Formats: sequence, C-alpha cells, structure tokens
Amino acid sequence: MGQTLPPAFAAGSALLTAHVACDADDPVADLRAALGAEELSLIYLFVSNTADFDHVVRRADECFGDTPVVCCTTAGEISAEGYTEGEIVAVALPSRLFLADTMLIEPLDEIDPQTLIGDVIRARAKLTHDARDMAHEFAFLTVDGLSRKEDELMSALAPGLGPMQLFGGSAGDGEDFADTYVSYGGKTYQNAAVLSLVRTRCPVKVFSLAHLTPTDTRMVVTRADPSRRVVHEINAEPAAREYARILGMVPEQLDTFTYAAHPVVVRIGGAHHVRAIQRIEDSDDLVFFSAIDEGLVLTLAEPEDLADHLQRELKKLADAGPLDTIFACDCLLRRIEAEQDQQTSKISKILKENRVVGFATYGEQIDAKHVNHTMTGVAIYLPES
Repeated sequence: MGQTLPPAFAAGSALLTAHVACDADDPVADLRAALGAEELSLIYLFVSNTADFDHVVRRADECFGDTPVVCCTTAGEISAEGYTEGEIVAVALPSRLFLADTMLIEPLDEIDPQTLIGDVIRARAKLTHDARDMAHEFAFLTVDGLSRKEDELMSALAPGLGPMQLFGGSAGDGEDFADTYVSYGGKTYQNAAVLSLVRTRCPVKVFSLAHLTPTDTRMVVTRADPSRRVVHEINAEPAAREYARILGMVPEQLDTFTYAAHPVVVRIGGAHHVRAIQRIEDSDDLVFFSAIDEGLVLTLAEPEDLADHLQRELKKLADAGPLDTIFACDCLLRRIEAEQDQQTSKISKILKENRVVGFATYGEQIDAKHVNHTMTGVAIYLPES
C-alpha cells in the first residue's frame, strides 16, 4: 500500500501542493484531504503513467466538486521531496491569491488559429476585468506529448496571449512513448491541450533553463518528414548512422542515454534551442521531440554539469524576492542525464531545497516556442503586503 504524504508546504504558503503514491487505496481522496478545506481556484494533478488515469480523472471530478481540475500523465514527477516516480502530485491555486480561466483546445490537428486567438483574447480580457486587484499574471499549458502538434499550437497561441508569459509541458508516458493524456472537466483527451490563464496577488517570474553549450560540430538535415518529426538523412547519409558516426559510435549503441548526453541544437532568432532525439525508427531514421525540417543545420551541444547549473539558476530565482514555490516542467532527458551521471539524489536535494514541484515532460513550452532538454516554469513569490 502506498503512503499518503502531507501537504508539501506549511499553511500560509501561496501555492498549495501535496503528493501521494498511486497505489494508495484512494489517492485522489487523500490528496483532497491533504490540501485542506481552503477554497481553490484551480487544481493540477500530475499523474504517473503507472496509474489508472481514467480512474484518477473520474475521482478528481467527484472529490473536488466545482473546482476545475486539470490532469496530465507524466514521465516522472517532482514533489516536495524532489524527483519521484509512481506518484500523483497535486498543485493547487488558493482563491485568496489566484484567479484562473481554463480552456480545452481540441482536436489539435484541426486548430483554426484566428478562432483560437480570438478565444484567448476574450478570456484574457475577462480575467483581467474579474481580477482587477491582482496585478501579476502567467499562463500554463499542458498538451498531449505524442500529438506532434506543440509547435503549431504555440504559434497559434502567441498572438492571443500578448504580453502574458506562458510556460508549459508536454504530457509524458515514462520512457514508453505509447500513450499520453490530458484531462479537463472530468474527461480524458488525446490530441488535445489545456490552457490556463492565471492572475495572482503574488509576484511571479516565468523562466526557462538550459545547460547546453553549442560546439563547432555541425550537420545538415538532408531528408526529413516534418509532419512526423522524422529525419531520414543527415549529411546525405542515413540519419542514425551519421549521427552515430559523428559521436564515434555505431547505431546499435544509440539509446536514450546517448540522446541525453549528446543533444543537438538549432539557432533560432539569435539563440540556440534543443531539437531532442526521441528514438530510432526503422533502423536508420531518427524521431525528434520537436519540429524538424530539411535544410536545418543541427549543432552538437555539450552539457554543463547539470546539478551545478541548476543550483546556480535556482539561486538566482530565490534571490529575486521572498520565494514561495517554483512550479516547473522538466524534460525527461534531463532526468535521464541525471541518472546517467549518478546525480539523481543531488538534484533531488536541490529541487527540494528550492521548493520545486511539477513533472517530467516530453517537451516544454516557453512563450511562443516549443523546446526540449530544458526546465521551464514560474517562480511564485510571497504576496505583496
């Protein structure tokens, strides 16, 4: 039997969070009890892929009554104890400090950008009116991590969001890459996303962390299927073989640890962004987590020490004000890299000390971009007196 754990942070915290093992007798009811009786504006549940997701969604609808609940599957969880697996992590926004408006976007392969932009603009205007005494804002997105539609979705959302900063994460399925789900309103969806617009009395800082440095080693995508994020050829050679050759390996040696240790980046708008490799398909093709196209120049990147970089960047966030909680989306590849480098315990300690909660993703969103191998999130500070 799983153990129910108490709320992560003491009463009086801005953000409320709790976590529980999936194999508890009634984990959602336990989370409801752990979060207390305070009125809540919105609840997020980040659900291990080992759980019965449909059952969790149904119980959340029953246990939380009229409070909106957004759920998604994960590639691992981040609780008050740091990295964890096989759990459900709850993050709740108390009504005394937060007001949220949430919308379901589906199906993702039939998005009408102009309609979506209009819907988001109207939702933002209403929220701003209803939360006139809340000076700070952010948006959070969770999206089906196997939909391959994140890039198009971000392009469509950006004009409607205007100055409201967004972060988010793509739902995961551990390391299985079989089925990813989101939910809203007591129903489970694939090929869908849930967008939350949030106003708050708490100062906030939306951020994105990447610990990768481009090298001088470059390669060109010479044949690809952008709709499926599949690269067939690099440098006019079979993609997996050429990538392996550049690393001094053979294709049979490539695995998720290799992709985490040897990422590739592309230069967009003066900055480098990771185009993470998910897996090999049909022996020679490389499947990517985000948008890819013919003619794209990929640059091999080398990672800085993950724990040192994380410690330094989270300290900057903590030094910016009286920090309450960091709500974060952390790429699965960072978690794999930590495991490979035997830094899992060290990073869990850093996450715990900096009050980070959230989940491991199949990709991250920041403002108008879908990215990989990053941590995106929002630092939430204690409300101004």
